[in-house]
Amino acid sequence: MVPNAVTALALCLGLTGVRFAVGGEWDKALGSVVLAGVLDGMDGRIARLLRAQSKFGAELDSLADNIAFGTAPALILFMWSLSSAPRFGWIAALALAVCCALRLARFNSRIDVAEQPHKSAGFNTGVPAPAGAGLAFVPVYLWLVTGNELFRSWPPVMAWTLFIALLMISNIPTFSWSSIRIRRSMRLFALAFVALLGAALVIEPWWSLLGVSALYLLCLPWALHSYARVKQRRATPRPA
Repeated sequence: MVPNAVTALALCLGLTGVRFAVGGEWDKALGSVVLAGVLDGMDGRIARLLRAQSKFGAELDSLADNIAFGTAPALILFMWSLSSAPRFGWIAALALAVCCALRLARFNSRIDVAEQPHKSAGFNTGVPAPAGAGLAFVPVYLWLVTGNELFRSWPPVMAWTLFIALLMISNIPTFSWSSIRIRRSMRLFALAFVALLGAALVIEPWWSLLGVSALYLLCLPWALHSYARVKQRRATPRPA
């Protein structure tokens, strides 16, 4: 019950973001989706901690992710900017929602596959749905912190939305939690960083989310390089 309740709450928060967007409360709309992402990162860990994993929970998690991080961001971006596009604004919004669904379907179809090079090395394939939703909102973050209407104009928003949609269904390796290894000597610094990041998200959420988004994008080439090294190391025959 507990992890599934957290998943259902994340789904509700994603849809609540759409409700706020209908009323033009863009900060609350983004906050709802971001909070849904936080809960999405917790439900699986709660399930493993309580030894409460189930096929029902896995299916519910995928359905909730599709709504909270695919459908909801697509609708929010459409109402915020893409509705101004003369012809293809809705197509761009659909692309984000469809690519999120395709990414989740690919993930589910590979759960029982024995050979998964990225997963076995501790990497994701493509940008995960919650991260994709957060990255898709970068133009909104910029608009909220600067007030510049250029960031709300549909041409750059459409191009950015399509770019993030393609990242979600791409085959590029991206870092997962299991691929992150923190040295014992650095753990206190990591804890301090997490605490300060949490405080920054409360005090200056949009600047902080911009920073997190920029850091994630900068990590993509690093992930490609790291996976190439892992792949090369695996291909090198070990001495007898």
